[in-house]
Amino acid sequence: MSYTALYRKFRPRTFDEVKGQDHIVKSLKNQVKANRIGHAYLFCGTRGTGKTSIAKIFARAVNCEHAEDGNPCMNCASCNSILEGSSMNVIEIDAASNNGVDNVRDIIEQVKYPPTEGRYKVFIIDEVHMLSTGAFNALLKTLEEPPSYVIFILATTEVHKIPITVLSRCQQYDFHRITIDDMKARMRELMEIENNKITDEALSYIAKAADGSMRDALSLLDQCMAFFMDEEVTLDKVLSVLGAVDQEIFTRLLTAMEEKDVKTTLGIVEEVVMSGRSLPQFVSDFTWYMRNLLLIKSADNMEKVLDMSTETIEGMRTAAQDVSMQKVIRYIRILSELLNEIRYSGQKRILIEVAFIKLCRPRMDNNIDSLIDRINTLEQSISFGGVVSKTIAEGSEAVQAKIDAAPKPAMRPKELPKAIPEDIKEAVKHFKEIATEMGGIDKGLLDDVKLNLNGEKLQIVFTNSVAYSMYDDEPDRVSRLEDLIAERIGKRIEVEIAYHNGDTPYEQEHVDLSKFINMKIDVEDDDDI
Repeated sequence: MSYTALYRKFRPRTFDEVKGQDHIVKSLKNQVKANRIGHAYLFCGTRGTGKTSIAKIFARAVNCEHAEDGNPCMNCASCNSILEGSSMNVIEIDAASNNGVDNVRDIIEQVKYPPTEGRYKVFIIDEVHMLSTGAFNALLKTLEEPPSYVIFILATTEVHKIPITVLSRCQQYDFHRITIDDMKARMRELMEIENNKITDEALSYIAKAADGSMRDALSLLDQCMAFFMDEEVTLDKVLSVLGAVDQEIFTRLLTAMEEKDVKTTLGIVEEVVMSGRSLPQFVSDFTWYMRNLLLIKSADNMEKVLDMSTETIEGMRTAAQDVSMQKVIRYIRILSELLNEIRYSGQKRILIEVAFIKLCRPRMDNNIDSLIDRINTLEQSISFGGVVSKTIAEGSEAVQAKIDAAPKPAMRPKELPKAIPEDIKEAVKHFKEIATEMGGIDKGLLDDVKLNLNGEKLQIVFTNSVAYSMYDDEPDRVSRLEDLIAERIGKRIEVEIAYHNGDTPYEQEHVDLSKFINMKIDVEDDDDI
């Protein structure tokens, strides 16, 4: 005999075997017991939550010769024929492939004839939202006033596509996603029947990956059992089969992103790629990790909601301390957008690497939450005495020491030096244009700087500690400024940054070159380009 998949082999046969839909089971059992059977039902819910299974159980129960507490007896001729699929009383229709007016007319034709045996003729129409508008219209009259021996059970995953005229004619039942505990209990029960062993951690991961679908959970379990035949299924084995990664990698990834360490972040992505893990699954799992962080930051005592061990939750709570809620929301947004992009892309790795660079560098992202993240960083910087980027973690004393150690403009007489190199003159003349070309936040950071001559170097003197810290933390900004100067004047000059704290008048310590050199200030505004 050929092998039967777990979700088919262990499909519920009675209401009592159904997991996670107690609110629906109780209502339908009571209707059977009281003989108060409706003429049309609409079962709504995500895939794998038991819509078709309960429809078939209900069809057997209403026709059962010896129903027990609302359940089909599973022994009478009617139950056996329906279970075997040979009964003429239960007609299953897939509306995805039979969605035209002619298909509905066939149903209407069959409605005319009473059941040859049993009490009810049950029409189960799956994926009913796929019916065409004409088909729905053709069904309306029959659906509203069918013969007393006819029951319609409509099943759909997209109830919003059902016309209101159809909804008003049906008893609507909303199927919940199956809880992780219910799925774990059912899978553990089936593993015992199948004489297989599996760890609790492995069951938890499969249940989470199934996302509320019992059918998906059993399919994943089937896959793992087939790969590790006659072996105990552990979490590591499940991860290897499903192409997923351990949570420890997510913690390392979050730490690298918080430190804005692009090299380490991309190194972890490389590690995931080379280990052969599924990239969409990796992004999906990391998004869930961020979701769990958000819940932990939102409220205490989240153990039941997260369904994790106490040790795992404590580890995530520690990781959540150093990241703001606004930042986590930004991470979730970018990861969710990434997941949609990579599903059908042939360049998944490139898209993932670009997204993770964006996660590390908020200034690359112009969305409102990334701008808020950057503003929060600046505000925190100011509250710490001018700390930005890596120096935030150093504390206010270290920041003050950093400012104190900054190069100070050399003491100079107030008059202009006798000779200024021509390339320095050209750089000063075009500096506002060059600052504009830097773009983004840099344009604002360079608005209030002074230009000074220090030997053969062009010295840029900041009077704003935040702006100075950003340039001091990220030498790439200075290098880019030197590149733009070289492009503008045709010669490379060395740029040095310095900080003036304002304790003494600026002019007492050095010369402001812009006052002595005719600067070119007609800069075309970005908004006019």
